[in-house]
Amino acid sequence: MLPSAPPQIPANELRPGRYWYAVAAGTAVVLVVLGVVLGIYRFNNLVDAVDTGHRFTNGDTVSLRLGPESEKTIWIKDRGPSAAQDCSITGPGDPHLGGPGIDVFLTRDETWNPLYDIDVSRTGDYEITCSSEGPSQYAIGKSGGIVSFLGGSILVVVLPLTGVGLGAAIVIVTAVRRRDHRKRLLAERGGPGWGHPAQPGPATVPAGREGGPLVRRCGHAESVPPACSPHARGQE
Repeated sequence: MLPSAPPQIPANELRPGRYWYAVAAGTAVVLVVLGVVLGIYRFNNLVDAVDTGHRFTNGDTVSLRLGPESEKTIWIKDRGPSAAQDCSITGPGDPHLGGPGIDVFLTRDETWNPLYDIDVSRTGDYEITCSSEGPSQYAIGKSGGIVSFLGGSILVVVLPLTGVGLGAAIVIVTAVRRRDHRKRLLAERGGPGWGHPAQPGPATVPAGREGGPLVRRCGHAESVPPACSPHARGQE
C-alpha cells in the first residue's frame, strides 16, 4: 500500500506571517541608508571644515556674523597652538575664545590646526584679530576636522552593521517559528506520522503471558507439560 501524501498547509496559515520578512528587509535597508547618508554628510563637512579661501594674517581684522549655534573655530596654518599666538574677539554680549580640542585639517600641501573655539551668546556681528611672534595665516572654519570625522565615523559603520544583523536575526527567527508551526499543523491534521515522529504505543502481551490462559499442546518439542506425560495419560 502506497503511503498517503502529507496534508497541504497553505503558507498564509503559518505564523508568524511572511510580512516579517519584509520588516527584516526594511529594517536593514533603512539603517544602511542612514549610515550612508550620515557618512556623506560628515564627509562634506570635513571637506569644507576650514574656509581656506578667506585667510587673514597678523593684525588683520575679520568681521563675522555669528550666533550661539555657529560652532566656529579659528584655525592656523602649519603651526600648532602656543603662547606665542593670541586672538581677540569683540561684539555684542560677552563673546570669548576658548581652547580647542585636538584636531587637524589637511589640504594637498597645507596643514591647519585649531587655535581657538569661538563662543558667543547673542546673534550679531563680531570682529576678530590675531597676532603671533612670526608670520602666520589664519582662517575661520568649523569646529571639527579629521579627528572629529573619524570619531563620528563609528556611527557610520555601526548603523549598517546593525541593520544587516537585525534583518538577518528577524529572518532566522521567523523561518524557524514558521517551520515549527507547520510541523504542529501537520501533526494535528495528518496524525502522528506527520510533523512529529510517532510515539510508540503500549506493547501487546501475548495470551498466556500476563494473566491470559496458557495453552499447551502435547508433543511440543521444547517442553512436555505434565498433562502430556505417559503417567498422566494412563490415569485418564
